[in-house]
Amino acid sequence: MSRSALGLLILALLSGIAHLSLFEEAELSLPLIGCGVFAVLFVLALVAGRKIKFDPVLR
Repeated sequence: MSRSALGLLILALLSGIAHLSLFEEAELSLPLIGCGVFAVLFVLALVAGRKIKFDPVLR
């Protein structure tokens, strides 16, 4: 896992915890939106960090 993916995972977890601890009755809040954004960016960082080998020789 790359450093950026790890950082985004930590940010997603922290914003999710902030939503649960600060806004107990609200269904939608800024930390929850941030958690969703950071989670999507985390998945994109995981995909971008993979080293996919492509064999250009067609057999």
